[in-house]
Amino acid sequence: MHRPEPDMNLAAMILRQADLSHDRLAFAFEGETYNYGEFARRARTRAALFRKQGVCVGDRVGFLGFNQPGFFETMIAANALGAVFVPLNFRLTGEELAFIIGDAGIHSLVIDPELVDVIASVRDRLPCNAYYSSAHAVDGYPALSELADTIDPLLDTVPLGAHDTLLIMYTSGTTGLPKGAMLTHGNFLWNNFNASLAFGSTRDDVMLSAAPLFHIGGLNTGVFSSLQQGNPIIMTRHFDPGLTLELIEKHRVTHMFGAPAMFLFMSQHPTFASTDLSSINFFMVGGAPVPEPLIHLYGERGVRFCQGYGLTETAPFSAFLGPDKALSKIGSAGLPPVLSDVRIVNADNKPLAANERGEICLRGPNIMKGYWNRPEATAEAIDSEGWFHSGDIGYLDEEGFLYICDRVKDMVISGGENVYPAEVESVLFAHEAIAEVAIIGLPDEKWGEAVTAVVALNEGQTLTLEAIREFASDKLAKYKLPIRLHLIDALPRNPAGKILKFKLREDLQS
Repeated sequence: MHRPEPDMNLAAMILRQADLSHDRLAFAFEGETYNYGEFARRARTRAALFRKQGVCVGDRVGFLGFNQPGFFETMIAANALGAVFVPLNFRLTGEELAFIIGDAGIHSLVIDPELVDVIASVRDRLPCNAYYSSAHAVDGYPALSELADTIDPLLDTVPLGAHDTLLIMYTSGTTGLPKGAMLTHGNFLWNNFNASLAFGSTRDDVMLSAAPLFHIGGLNTGVFSSLQQGNPIIMTRHFDPGLTLELIEKHRVTHMFGAPAMFLFMSQHPTFASTDLSSINFFMVGGAPVPEPLIHLYGERGVRFCQGYGLTETAPFSAFLGPDKALSKIGSAGLPPVLSDVRIVNADNKPLAANERGEICLRGPNIMKGYWNRPEATAEAIDSEGWFHSGDIGYLDEEGFLYICDRVKDMVISGGENVYPAEVESVLFAHEAIAEVAIIGLPDEKWGEAVTAVVALNEGQTLTLEAIREFASDKLAKYKLPIRLHLIDALPRNPAGKILKFKLREDLQS
């Protein structure tokens, strides 16, 4: 008997769900709402436009814009054609974007009119065959809304397998150049199945989307699965604490994902005490542990936190700490989900016993396909047994709960944003006053970690924090710029010449 394999194209699944949920609310955004039937029509029309412009299976379609429903319309349209979606970080500079757009070989790029100026200086270097504005014509960019009136929606989708690439999401590289993680349709499907088994989900869930969608946490921690289920998504263009609280009460929001800093800012807003939070089932948190005082503060309002650990390369769900363990296991990232595994290994890739520190390795159907055009980096990250080497240092306690201790790659997490020191250091080193520079993260009540520049000056030179921020402002996104500066005579190094960043952290925290 012939048993056909299921079509694993998530665009086909979501469009099918949209047809079945035709009259249900899909998005509430900036005072406007539209249902799943309208969402499906917009996505199918955009797919028809892309196909008319020559987008084929495997081509890359990029999106550069702030959070908006058009992000998902573009993603589903691209995937419906069997193309690969590339979400771009709207906080990057034109130079940074030009590298990613060129590296991905983006065929068609959808640009938010508010961000046209960001890439204006590098427009001549972009390899895209077509440029689109997501709302209205700007500086020669044709408007998708105008083009949509000239074409019928595309009703068919390209059948795909679980291992076909859904999107390429770029992560900052430790060598200064970002790498594109290829996440498949299967990665997203199994990640969200894992999450559903851990968190639970119902047709009554209402998701608030305030974290940036170009991050895997903002995209695939509840928001994308809401589309799969046909549930409402309440969306904000940017995170605003007061607006977030207002929307939670107005739309009876049940879930929201964010970094700890976002929930801290909400708690500090004047309307926090008077906002009705009774609809919240729980808040999902990633990027750093939730401070104990914040757990208690929200707990007094009847709101719980579900914390977790994950990376772009893991789609991202790799460990989960439920509200029941938030205090007894404070500081822990939790347990692995049902379909995934975590282990700690030494430098020889041998598993370690409980409470022994080593590199965190992850395995499961949520692990990326590999890095785009980086076979060497893929081979280095995923070993022959399928374990992804995270580059993070941690341990498992006697009950199997994961604790994150340090980062092999010295990554700094500031306000939920990943900042890679090598990238910042390479820019700052060009400053004429700087002889040596090291970027480290130091504890910060507001941001979790403060991007800190430790600098040894050339003889006879002076330097201020404002000066280095101004120097790097056109080369680095704002969140990557140092917010603290420490001047020292020389950077501490080991006998091999490597900078001892742990010593810098210890000295500057003491």
